[in-house]
Amino acid sequence: MPAGRYAPSPSGELHLGNLRTAILAWLFARTTEREFLLRVDDLDRVRPGAAETQLADLAAIGIDWDGPVVWQSERLPGYAAAVAELTAAGRTYECFCTRREIQQAATAPHGPMGAYPGTCRELTETERARRRAEGRRAAIRLRAEVAEFEVVDLLHGRYRGAVDDLVLRRGDGVPAYNLTVVVDDAAQGVDQVVRGDDLLPSTPRQAYLAELLGLAVPTYAHVPLVLNAEGKRLAKRDGAVTLSDQRAKGNTPEDVVSAIAASLGYTARTTAELREVFDAARIPGKPWILEPDGLFRPDRCP
Repeated sequence: MPAGRYAPSPSGELHLGNLRTAILAWLFARTTEREFLLRVDDLDRVRPGAAETQLADLAAIGIDWDGPVVWQSERLPGYAAAVAELTAAGRTYECFCTRREIQQAATAPHGPMGAYPGTCRELTETERARRRAEGRRAAIRLRAEVAEFEVVDLLHGRYRGAVDDLVLRRGDGVPAYNLTVVVDDAAQGVDQVVRGDDLLPSTPRQAYLAELLGLAVPTYAHVPLVLNAEGKRLAKRDGAVTLSDQRAKGNTPEDVVSAIAASLGYTARTTAELREVFDAARIPGKPWILEPDGLFRPDRCP
């Protein structure tokens, strides 16, 4: 059965912007007769107990999901198989560059700022052996054969973005996000990806990688973020940004859902009520601003 999903990283509590995106992903799935799946991206930046708190918060605001929660740390063989497949097809190479060297290098020609310039792409075996002897650990990069790739987004329309030689497996052996998200979505039957629009620029890379692996490219919908009063990403310093913060102020999960619904242009106290009136075509096109008092202000845009 087709499915949508939400895939948080357990690095801390979900803030109100995360919860808003989760609600939107749930609404998209539930109003299009899809299953809704939860996947925990626990390969990096894991804070003990964070995942359990995140799942409890999602349940508290009325989000339900189908089947068991999937943990990426239990799916390592699938990522290794994908890297092996690409390597066997001659589509990967070892990269010995440090993060600092990449930052100091010139950006790849015609690529976005920070795009990998291909420093290690054509190293000889002798040069690779020398770097290994120096104790350098190699990341595995995709040998991209295109400079751009186009995706179609339900909210943004056709979007063409740059593709560079993205990392598939880091030097410490951990599979990279751009690989894991592609492999997992395909394995779980996810054909609808709803997430924050800050991830839109990386989507052409992922769609291109999916095609190389012979996997279906999902339908995308990149939704506007919730920002602080300065127009920046939410952080703890911005006040009552989490569900526990809101509870400490005396607000219930229903109050939080009501505020999120209002930010989308609806009057609703529960996600079930919101599901009855939700229309994807009505999603606001601009970010919404969270004021220091923790309330959404529909009249404020950056």
